Amino acid sequence: MKRLYSEFVNEALDASGNVRSVSYNRPKHFNFAYDVVDRLGREQPEKTALIWCNVAGEERRVSFSEMSRESDRAASYFQSIGIGKGDYVLLILKRHVEFWFCFMGLHKIGAIGVPATNQLMPKDIVYRCNAADIKAIVCTAEGRIAELVEEALPECPTVKTKTMARGERDGWLSLSAGMASAPVFDAPDVEDRTGGEEPLFMYFSSGTTGMPKMVSHNHWYPLAHIPTAVYWHDIGPDDLHLTVSETGWAKSMWGKLYGQWLAEGAVFVFDFDRFNADEMLERIQKYKVTTFCAPPTIYRFLIREDLSRFDLSSLRHVTTAGEALNSEVYNRFLATMGLKVKEAYGQTETTLLAATMHWMESKPGSMGKPSPAYNLDVVDETGHTVETGQVGEIVVRTEPEVPTGLMTCYHNSPEMTASSWHDGMYHTGDTAWMDEDGYLWYVGRTDDIIKSSGYRIGPFEVESVIMEHPAVVECAVTGAPDPVRGTVVKATIVPGKGYEPTDALALEIQEYVKTHTAPYKYPRIVEFVTELPKTISGKIRRTEIREKDRQTAD
Repeated sequence: MKRLYSEFVNEALDASGNVRSVSYNRPKHFNFAYDVVDRLGREQPEKTALIWCNVAGEERRVSFSEMSRESDRAASYFQSIGIGKGDYVLLILKRHVEFWFCFMGLHKIGAIGVPATNQLMPKDIVYRCNAADIKAIVCTAEGRIAELVEEALPECPTVKTKTMARGERDGWLSLSAGMASAPVFDAPDVEDRTGGEEPLFMYFSSGTTGMPKMVSHNHWYPLAHIPTAVYWHDIGPDDLHLTVSETGWAKSMWGKLYGQWLAEGAVFVFDFDRFNADEMLERIQKYKVTTFCAPPTIYRFLIREDLSRFDLSSLRHVTTAGEALNSEVYNRFLATMGLKVKEAYGQTETTLLAATMHWMESKPGSMGKPSPAYNLDVVDETGHTVETGQVGEIVVRTEPEVPTGLMTCYHNSPEMTASSWHDGMYHTGDTAWMDEDGYLWYVGRTDDIIKSSGYRIGPFEVESVIMEHPAVVECAVTGAPDPVRGTVVKATIVPGKGYEPTDALALEIQEYVKTHTAPYKYPRIVEFVTELPKTISGKIRRTEIREKDRQTAD
């Protein structure tokens, strides 16, 4: 039986029958909400699109026909409050089922959804509203986020309306009431839809080196997640997929929406605020999740649990992204579950750039091989391809044609767009090296590379070794000023419970690194802290550590 996604993709296969290259069929007016959600709602009305549950025990199963109807209601509601084509709408909806209704509704009317995390503070909200000319905000009633939005609004002149989901609050419109009373949605003709090259949604990047950047994607972007779901997540029509991500982060686009539905699979959503391994494992067992994706941190938590207490036999395929997976975690999960974790790499600005596809052998710690959908390369400072084994910057070659899935621009910032996209290449700012089998190995951000005594040292390779030490909970490796060597390796470490931050422990960690990797990489400076500086998304801000060290040296 022909699969829906196959209508939008052309695959060239290698001698083994695996995908070697990919191109897309891109209808001029393609709009995911109409061409995938509504279509599946007509052709497979009772098929499950999404299963949602929360910590409190609430549950909702949404079929494709219901997703189609509810997104129509959301579209009509947004129109009734003055939202239309080209308007930017900030969505702070955590993992609530309402997010999918609103996001698809905005797709249908040509408005641009701007998802955001509920961890924002007033200054973050002010920045996002003013940078993106936000016209409306849809916000959860849970937690304090609505109060913080109200605190920010006096400095947000473009915001005209605010809507509350999962509750009511004075001065706010009610999403549930508005959708219930909205008139029947009058869908435009195909030629009048917003689609194709026009803006679809916008995410703010994590901002590890500065203020978050506004990453804009067009309506063809969802098609570029076919490799994500089909080749990497290995999703088919009978699968129930769980990606652990809040909707405020772009990773949710990778695993909670586009590719999974193009593959006709169902999305599983566990709505929680604080991660608890037992609670998640209980849901995987209860709902029989078949495919799973989470950052390496989650796997580190999972292997500490007695997994034999749960029936996880439904799980057949597991993946990870966000950072490289430590080989110890990989091996322990494999020994316990019998499943090989497949790693991948990409950015908010892209879709899946490299991955260990489901047919590939895993190499723990590797990002896998370049995606067949991108012309990926590793280059030196002059833009030439580096030799096997040499470190260079990961780039996407954008000539003669810009690949589907790459951002259209950094919104309202042509200078920033040009700084990343020039000379026929999109520059990721990430460095890696490729082995003789074509697998990529992450080294670090171009800004994070440490040049010490003639050596180029990637922070991740040192952090991976330090993290193996039982006393270490978290660490960040940076270059610190040194009067003799210019720069030396520094490790900023959060020690675990029961470990005192002493000189003796620092020496023990230094000696451990010396004996488990090249001695020149060991941290000459070890600083113990109670927490590392991070972005809202939880990424370590090494730039903040470096700046503090520079100020101290001055």
